[in-house]
Amino acid sequence: MGTLQREGRTAPVAGDPHDVFLEWLEHAVAVGVAEPHVAVLSTVDDEGRPDARVLLLRDVGPGGWWFSGPAFSPKGAQLQANPHAALTFYWGAVGRQVRIAGTVHNDPSAAVRDFLERSETARAVATASRQSAVLVDPDDYSRAIDEVDDPDEVPEHWRAWRLAADAVEFWQAEPGSRHQRWRYRRDGSAWLRDTLWP
Repeated sequence: MGTLQREGRTAPVAGDPHDVFLEWLEHAVAVGVAEPHVAVLSTVDDEGRPDARVLLLRDVGPGGWWFSGPAFSPKGAQLQANPHAALTFYWGAVGRQVRIAGTVHNDPSAAVRDFLERSETARAVATASRQSAVLVDPDDYSRAIDEVDDPDEVPEHWRAWRLAADAVEFWQAEPGSRHQRWRYRRDGSAWLRDTLWP
C-alpha cells in the first residue's frame, strides 16, 4: 500500500482504506505522536442533536474500527437508537486527519476479549461503572470499585462496538497550505477512491 509523504505529493493507492489507516497509524506511532489511538466518536441523541466524546480505539481490521464501553452510557443509548456514527482521528504533529463514517454493530465476543485484556483496576472500574450518572458523594465511587467481587467476570452491560465504514477520508496538510484530501467510499464489496478539493 502506498504511503503519503509529509508534503502530500503522493496519494494513497486505490484499495482498502483499512490498510491505509493502519499505515498512517503506524507512522504516527513511529514518529512519537502523543496518544495516536485517541479519536472523537460522534453520535446523535434522540432529538437529533450531535454529541461527541474522546475515546480510545481498541482495534481495527477489515471488519471496521472497534471501541467499547457500557451499554447504558450516553453513547451506548444513542447507538442503540441510531447506529450511524463517525470517528475522527487527528495527528497534528504530522498534519494528518482521518474521518470515518458508517454504521455501528455490537459484537459480544469482542466485548469479552476487550474486557479481559484490561488491567484488573480497569475491569473493576468498568464493572462498577454508572457512567454519566450524577455522583453525589465522591466516596461512592471508591466504594463501588472496592465492592466488585470478581473483576474477571464480564459485566452484562459491557459492549464492544464495531464501526463498519461507508466512507473514509484522509487529509494531509502541507506546509504551504496546498492540503490534500482523499475519500474512499464503499461501492458494494469494493472501495472507490476520489481526490477531493481541500
